[in-house]
Amino acid sequence: MSEEQVDTTAAEPTEDVDRDEEVQAMTLEQRQEALKQSRWNVFLWLGIAVLMFGFALWPMSFDESYDGFTNSAEKDIGWVWGPSLPGEDFMDVPLTIDATVQNPPAALDVHLAAYALQEKDCGQNLGAQTELAREGTDHHYQYILLEDSPVAGGEYTFEFQLDSGHYCVIVQFVNSDGANIGTSATSMTIDGAVYPNQVIAGIFGIVCLSLSAFAFIGAQRHGESVRSLLEGDLETTETKVLASISSERISAGPAGPPGAPGADGPAGPPDASGPSGPPQEAEPATPESPTADAPVAEQAAEQSETYEPAENGYFFRKMPDGSYDQTVYVQHEDGTYSPHEA
Repeated sequence: MSEEQVDTTAAEPTEDVDRDEEVQAMTLEQRQEALKQSRWNVFLWLGIAVLMFGFALWPMSFDESYDGFTNSAEKDIGWVWGPSLPGEDFMDVPLTIDATVQNPPAALDVHLAAYALQEKDCGQNLGAQTELAREGTDHHYQYILLEDSPVAGGEYTFEFQLDSGHYCVIVQFVNSDGANIGTSATSMTIDGAVYPNQVIAGIFGIVCLSLSAFAFIGAQRHGESVRSLLEGDLETTETKVLASISSERISAGPAGPPGAPGADGPAGPPDASGPSGPPQEAEPATPESPTADAPVAEQAAEQSETYEPAENGYFFRKMPDGSYDQTVYVQHEDGTYSPHEA
């Protein structure tokens, strides 16, 4: 198989490519763009989830006062919508009624009772419906009786779970049998709230919150990939070359044993006879006639400073004392060296 066929086969996408392999094959720019998109998705879905939860908790409020003619507080709350099926289930719409008593009946057996009746006409005689609600056999007609006797200034709460439909609510002073014992002298007020959007908006809010969590996990993965790539790019060319030369010097070891003591010292004691004559004045060096020591020093400096090759065509200058210049050099076609410009 030729090299071109191998490259073509490797470039062809497969259906079962793992997600991690796709992420590893992305470039730095692609990962940064994916990280930005993931962060936007986190805030987008999180914002929608907050709106959905706020919409779910937004109530439809109502209030009503005690009517001395009917001896009760009655309110047509209108249509209650929701996805619930007939009967009691978890998708029923919550209804909360708060009753505040100002003047309860002067009787020994006094209780507060509330009705939630699925009826379109709240002005009709609802005696049969209230009797059906007290029996508790139909979810469309609900009844709650509080055992505690109401007192002046007391606040009492009723909670219902309703199916979708048109409802009337009634709050009365009753005895233990549920008979209305209120009079025109008694008084109370009711405040209620229906949450018809709680189930629908709550479900959408949970879905959006889950999508935000998945987007956050993806953003974390992309962030780690971008961070690892950026940390890898911090290693410059000079650092790599210095590291390679240091490793070569360590592996090579010392060049040889040190010289014997006195090998480079003088061959013997100085001559005791002293100088044979007066000192001779040295002729001053002129530009036309340079001294003999200058070419020798320059030649020694050139011979002592060497350029050692490193990786990728770079060179390091070795000083006479065996140390290295920290500047990276490159060699030109004429054989000269100059510092590498990054």
